[in-house]
Amino acid sequence: MIKTDILIIGAGPTGLFTVFEAGLLKLRTHLIDALPIPGGQCAEIYPKKPIFDIPGFPDILAGDLIENLVEQGKQFEPGFTLGERAETIEKLEDGTFIVTTNKGTKHRAPVVAIAGGLGSFEPRKPKLENLERFEDKGLAYIIKDPEVYRNKKVVIAGGGDSALDWSIFLTDIASSVTLIHRRNEFRGALDSVEKAIQLRKAKKIEIITPAEVAALNGNGVLKSISVKKDDEIFDIETDAFIPLFGLSPKLGPMGDWGLEIEKNAILVNNALDYQTNIPGVFAIGDVNTYPGKLKLILCGFHEATIMCQAAFKIINPGKKHVMKYTTVSGINGFDGSRKEAEKAVVKSLS
Repeated sequence: MIKTDILIIGAGPTGLFTVFEAGLLKLRTHLIDALPIPGGQCAEIYPKKPIFDIPGFPDILAGDLIENLVEQGKQFEPGFTLGERAETIEKLEDGTFIVTTNKGTKHRAPVVAIAGGLGSFEPRKPKLENLERFEDKGLAYIIKDPEVYRNKKVVIAGGGDSALDWSIFLTDIASSVTLIHRRNEFRGALDSVEKAIQLRKAKKIEIITPAEVAALNGNGVLKSISVKKDDEIFDIETDAFIPLFGLSPKLGPMGDWGLEIEKNAILVNNALDYQTNIPGVFAIGDVNTYPGKLKLILCGFHEATIMCQAAFKIINPGKKHVMKYTTVSGINGFDGSRKEAEKAVVKSLS
């Protein structure tokens, strides 16, 4: 039986940041993740994808962000159960929870924080004939290593952030990049749309809208795609076709835990502390939903911070916690006054 203060289900960015915030409160953490390494989608699917909305970083690769989060939390010695899926949850009479994985590993904690991102997921595939025939033979649904597309002709389909961001990123790697979207309007960030338009003007990206891919062509290996636009069909020679239509999320076993579910996400009380309908069980990051929810890593970090403050009260009933800025208290609980903190800084610089 693995015992901890906060059991975190999901070792993506939000789960990893929870380790740090809990550590500041002297709370022990243990993480469960079905993947064999920490990082969630950022490590497994998008390690080389640039992220532009992390405070303090004009841009950072998803894999590098994960490395930084792991390093940041390492000082608080979190535990990990990797390569196992949280299967069942049981609430005991004393209010603590037992979470058992698909491999039978049992974990006990007074607080459970579900940070499972999108849960289990699979890419949304376009409805094209003989699609499977070209998988891994020119057709890919995710980009793990951009260098695979070095000096190749790449066609990307989609209208969201992933399609735009990867199209922009690959202009410095691929010999040509073509972006196809079935509408004239894109769903991605305005800044990304403007960058793509500027690259089109510079003849670094070809954008075809409104259009859609009608067929994949080749004998065993993808050689070209057929594009339908304005009732006309024409072929584009390509080495790689990457449809980026998002992921189809599935909560998996958590969907049977008695949690209140809305639109395949866990409903939480965002006005208070991101607690679910089960007292002591929280949901943070992309796995939760509430009015005005934004599925951003930044928002997951905020939710983790608030959740840890609430968890402290559950784990330490009646004990008052006075929040202190880390610039004063330090990371390891330096409890001096502001004047002492300033002296410490001056001493370190001298």
